[in-house]
Amino acid sequence: MRRRSVLTGTAVAIAATALEGGPLTTAATAASATTDADAVTVLPSDPRYADLVIGNNTRWVAQPDSVRLVRTTEQVVRAVQEAVDGNKRISVRSGGHCYADFVFNSAVRVVIDTSLLDTVAYDEKLNAFEIGAGSTLLHVYDSLFKGWGITIPGGMCYSVGAGGHISGGGYGMLSRRHGLTVDHLYAVEVVVVDGSGKARSVVATREADDPNRDLWWAHTGGGGGNFGVITRYWFRSPGATGTDPASLLPKPPKEVLVSAVALPWSELDKDSFTSLVQKFGAWHEKNGAADSSAASLCSFLMMNHKSNGSIGLLTQIDATVPDAEKVLDDFLSEVTSALSDNAVRPMSEPVGELSALPDLFTPQRLPWLHSVKLLGTSNPTLTNPSLRGHHKSAYLRKNVTGAQAAAMYQHLTRTDHENAASMVVLLSYGGKINSVGSGDTASAQRDSIFKGLFQSFWSSAADDDANIGWVRDVYGEVFSATGGYPVPGAATDGCYINYPDADITNTKVNTTGVPWSTLYYKGNYPRLQQVKAAYDPRNTFRHSQSIALPDHT
Repeated sequence: MRRRSVLTGTAVAIAATALEGGPLTTAATAASATTDADAVTVLPSDPRYADLVIGNNTRWVAQPDSVRLVRTTEQVVRAVQEAVDGNKRISVRSGGHCYADFVFNSAVRVVIDTSLLDTVAYDEKLNAFEIGAGSTLLHVYDSLFKGWGITIPGGMCYSVGAGGHISGGGYGMLSRRHGLTVDHLYAVEVVVVDGSGKARSVVATREADDPNRDLWWAHTGGGGGNFGVITRYWFRSPGATGTDPASLLPKPPKEVLVSAVALPWSELDKDSFTSLVQKFGAWHEKNGAADSSAASLCSFLMMNHKSNGSIGLLTQIDATVPDAEKVLDDFLSEVTSALSDNAVRPMSEPVGELSALPDLFTPQRLPWLHSVKLLGTSNPTLTNPSLRGHHKSAYLRKNVTGAQAAAMYQHLTRTDHENAASMVVLLSYGGKINSVGSGDTASAQRDSIFKGLFQSFWSSAADDDANIGWVRDVYGEVFSATGGYPVPGAATDGCYINYPDADITNTKVNTTGVPWSTLYYKGNYPRLQQVKAAYDPRNTFRHSQSIALPDHT
């Protein structure tokens, strides 16, 4: 891979340079797309247009004047400048996995699509790994591992774009052992717009004397689309020394043990379901510390609606840690201890977002990258381009109560709603994630033990109300004691910005009286607003849940 040099330090204007590979032109698109030194401009008449104005959640579709496909930072600067000069609303896309309407909405006039900014390379000058904002997670894992035997602890979904995933915190199956992705973030390059309306690129690092350090900090959990167009990230773990690239980021396990079991609804009643949920939470309460012998274990309890047939339990652990098989076996035994032997079966049908994985009923020892590809691509919701969705999240500091588990049971077994893709998922958290201070990064939730994801997927707009209503119902009842949302407190700690909730700003749904910004960012929000004022004083980059300027709510 080619090495690049970049400018660091204070905010710098990147001069126009010769484009890599030259302009992209084809006869098929010449009539409806303008291809020049600034970017590839896709217009509504272009056959590519329809695919570029819709994301993973097909509820959100835009009708912009154009989509700008960019390959370099210089092209981004020019595309942003043109939009600002034309007074056109901008949105930014990397992978297209945003659950809400941040990218695709009726107000946007120019979509800047960074998906072609997909480099993964070692940068000698910064002694860090450059990852383009458009790189998908599987591309990142594959490139870092094959090239240097290292990785970042990011998400499981293979096609998520780095741009939004990392800026929102970035979490995955290695995070209990190695922390969030942003805990390894060294620098970020962002195209911003100053008060005079001039677009420029800024490289911000975590160095204490970097005058742009606050901009780096804002991208360690502040979310995408708030401050500018992210073009590149650079990664080097804190405390990493030397110049050997293979020593600068975590090494993934040589092998992992992976288990997947199904727990049929036919074998569950309210009491056994409640036991299952609470034992999952209790295990995480006992094993939430970074120095736990089970810190490398990550599990997803995937509770689909009863019409699906089964609940699923997917678990992975570093196979090289002492007594890994025993730790995994003890976990599975403890969580399912209230169930009969007949209630633990092979996952022969799709469960959660995953397809059937019957071969993992007996835990399989797999090479790490093999497991990443297996689990990352075994997800029908990522490969079905027609799906609509509604999503809500929660950070949990303590185990769920019996009443909360009962509320989950009630809605997962409702007979007036029978969508097999309606689900509640509980996900492992804690470990190394919680060794970082709440204000050290913009990712404020640093003492939770597991997370909750409440969601539904469906295909027809005619089913919107039923599915949105179901998600609101189960979530609202589970957190009814605090107004229907997991308000930061003794037991809960707000919501995850990378699972954005389209309802969170609606006071008729979010009746807590707690601002949406507090649910996402807690006490970090005022600082994020100050960064916004410094780097986006005109509020050029905004969406339905973007960071507001300090004099706005």
